[in-house]
Amino acid sequence: MTTNHTATGSLLTALCPDLRTALVRVGYDADTLLDVLGPDVHAALGRSEPVPVRRAARAAGELGTLIRLLLLGDALPERAVAAALAPVRIDAAVAAGLLVRAGDEVMAALDLRPLDTGAGTRWILSDLDDSMRRRTLTEDHVLGVGHASLSLLRATPTEPVGTVLDLGTGCGVQAVHAASYAGRVTATDVNGRALWLAEATAALNDLDIDLLEGSWFEPVAGRRFDQIVANPPFVVGPARIEHTYRDSGLALDGASELVIGQAPDLLAPGGTAAMLAAWAHVDGQDWRQRVSSWLPAHGVDAWVVQRDVADPGLYVGTWLRDAGLDPRDPAAQKRAEQWLAAFEAADVDGIGFGFVYLHAIDGPTELLAEDLTHGFDDPLGGEVASYFARSAWLRAVAADENLALTSRFAPSPATALERVYLPGEDGWTEQVARLHRGDGPRWQHEVDDATVALVAGMRPDGLPLYELLELLALADGAEQVTPEFAAEAVRVVAGLVRHGLVRPV
Repeated sequence: MTTNHTATGSLLTALCPDLRTALVRVGYDADTLLDVLGPDVHAALGRSEPVPVRRAARAAGELGTLIRLLLLGDALPERAVAAALAPVRIDAAVAAGLLVRAGDEVMAALDLRPLDTGAGTRWILSDLDDSMRRRTLTEDHVLGVGHASLSLLRATPTEPVGTVLDLGTGCGVQAVHAASYAGRVTATDVNGRALWLAEATAALNDLDIDLLEGSWFEPVAGRRFDQIVANPPFVVGPARIEHTYRDSGLALDGASELVIGQAPDLLAPGGTAAMLAAWAHVDGQDWRQRVSSWLPAHGVDAWVVQRDVADPGLYVGTWLRDAGLDPRDPAAQKRAEQWLAAFEAADVDGIGFGFVYLHAIDGPTELLAEDLTHGFDDPLGGEVASYFARSAWLRAVAADENLALTSRFAPSPATALERVYLPGEDGWTEQVARLHRGDGPRWQHEVDDATVALVAGMRPDGLPLYELLELLALADGAEQVTPEFAAEAVRVVAGLVRHGLVRPV
C-alpha cells in the first residue's frame, strides 16, 4: 500500500508522542526484545524466518503482539492491537498511515523497529520490506535499517561536534544517530516519502532534526558542517532509477564520484566526512587512482577503506534480491542482462565497496586508499579521529624529517610481536615476523629484525629515535648512522605510526 505522505505527514508526526508512550510501556526496545526472544530466536528474526519468532511472541503478551504486528507483518485482531498500542487509537493510526485494516483485523503499513545506536534505544520507521512477506518494492521505497546503514553507524566517528549533515537520510537512522553527538543535525533527501518517514522517526524519538528536500547537496548549498554523514544511492550500474534508495541515475560509480568530489566544499575547517561508497574496478586501472581522481587537488586528507570486492555477476544478483526480485524470473534476468552488458562495455571486472573518510586540511590533498578486507570487531568509527591525528603528525614529519628523529616513541598497548615458524630439515625455521595490532582495524606489518629491535627499545621516557638508531648501528658494527639508514628508519616508523602500532610521545 502506498500512502500519500503529503496528506498524512502531520498526522503520523502528531501520533508519535502517544506511540512513544505505548512502546515504552510495553517494553518495545532493543534490550527487552532480545531478552524475550532469546539469542537463537532473535537470530532467526535476522534471517527472515518468522515461525520461531511468532512462536516466541505468542507467550510475550502485549510485547508479543507488537512483535508480530510490526516485525512479522501479521494480521491481528483489532482489540489485541488496540490494547498493545494504547493510548494510540486504531482509527488515528490507520489515518496516519501506520496501520491498515484487513477485514476484521489490522496490519502494519510501516516497519517500526527498535535499534540501539549507541545512546540507548531509538525507534526507526521505514517502509515494509520483503524480509517476512514477498513484496515488490516501489520506486520511492524507503529502506529500513539494513546491513549498509548498520555498517555506517559503526564506522561513523562520534566525537562531539557542532553541526552534522546527513546526506540522503532515507528513514533518518543516521540523523538519529548523529543527534547523540551533534548540537544540530540537518538531513536531506530527494525522496519526499523518505522525509515524511524521517520526520516521524525524529518525532518518535523526541529529536529536533532539520529536514530539507532536494537533490544531492543543493538544499544546503553555501553552508558548512563540522561533519557529513552519507549513505547515498551508491549502487554501481546503468544510468537509471528503479529505486531511489539505491539508484542515482548516474552511470556506473557516478554517485560516489559526485559525493566524494563535492563533500569537501561543505566541510568547515577541520571538519570530517564519513560515507559509504562503491567504485568500479576497471580492467587496466588501479581502483585507487580512480577514487583519487574524484578528489579536489587541495584541502583534503582522505582515507579510503575498501572492505569488499564483488565480481559483476555476484554484485548484480545481490542487488536484484535486495529489490525483492528472484534472479530466476524472466523480468529479473532481462535486468541482469542489461546490467552486466553495461559492465562489459565499460570493462568493469569488479566492484569495490567501503568507507570514505575526508578531513578538511589547509594544504595539498593527501590520500591513503587501502584494502581492509580482513575481519575485525571494533567499530571503525572510533579509529577515525586517531587516524587523522596521526596523519597530521606525519605531515609535520614530511616537512621536517628531524622531527621524527628527535621524537620519542612507544608501542601501542595493543601491539604484539608475532613470529611464524615452519618445520624444516634443521628444525623450526622462521618465515616471517609481524607487528600485529590487537584492537581497532587489527593492522599487521611484516618487519625485519632491525625493526623488531628498534620497537623493543621504544619507551615513553626512553631515548629519541636517532639515539636508538645509533645503538642499533653500534650493535651492527657501524661507527655512525648513515643518512640512508636514518631515512629508511623514518619511513618504517612512519608506516607504524600511521596504523597506530607505535605512537609518538
